[in-house]
Amino acid sequence: MTQALPKTPSFRLDGKRALVTGAGRGLGLAAAAALAEAGAHVVLAARSSGEISEVAAAIVAAGGSAEAVTLDVTDRVGMEAAVAAVGPFHILFNNAGSNRPKPIWDVTEEDYDAVLDLNLKAAFFVARAVAVGMIEAGIAGSIIHMSSQMGHVGGPNRSLYCASKWGLEGMNKAFALDLAGHGIRSNTIAPTFIETPMTRPFFENKAFLDSVLSRIKLGRLGKVEDIMGALVFLASDASSLVTGTSLVVDGGWTAD
Repeated sequence: MTQALPKTPSFRLDGKRALVTGAGRGLGLAAAAALAEAGAHVVLAARSSGEISEVAAAIVAAGGSAEAVTLDVTDRVGMEAAVAAVGPFHILFNNAGSNRPKPIWDVTEEDYDAVLDLNLKAAFFVARAVAVGMIEAGIAGSIIHMSSQMGHVGGPNRSLYCASKWGLEGMNKAFALDLAGHGIRSNTIAPTFIETPMTRPFFENKAFLDSVLSRIKLGRLGKVEDIMGALVFLASDASSLVTGTSLVVDGGWTAD
């Protein structure tokens, strides 16, 4: 008698609808491409329509399925109306975010509001709006928040960013508890420094680059591709028992 073998759960996302915020560039663009490649229909959202329309067109040209929706995640009323109109979704990549790195004595109230309102407040209400749509539609979905290794450790000149990402990590755990009864999972991806068009100018400072590389045990900066597999895993049935946790993609930064 032949031994029966278990079958690996699928990483495919065929028939699923995914919302990606901050989808016009960098990690958001990569996330949209990854989800579409795995078979999802991807709705790309950002404040400006130009970039997301170009990315959506590129995904379609590559054989994927995508559309662009102009959306300001900090406008709660407008955001909730847009999510209700284009949803429901099976997957959310809650990605829109910002940073204003400076020492605490230089942080203004306007800096605080800009970073925390986008990284934490808007993330909360976007996730809530998508979760409500999932519950109403009876969808056992996956909500994935864009966190950071700075949601697990501290960093110089990162007081606002750390505050927002530590808050996001706590929010994520509470979301997981509230939503588990509906079959909805909530997790974060927490990467190290990833080289993108936004971060590349920082790495032109050799002292900063050397400092970063000295903390990343694998000895290199992250690439957007390093996030793509992690995202597809958390979005798919392959992670069906994973909720309330953080997938730390940091090259070993937080290991010591």
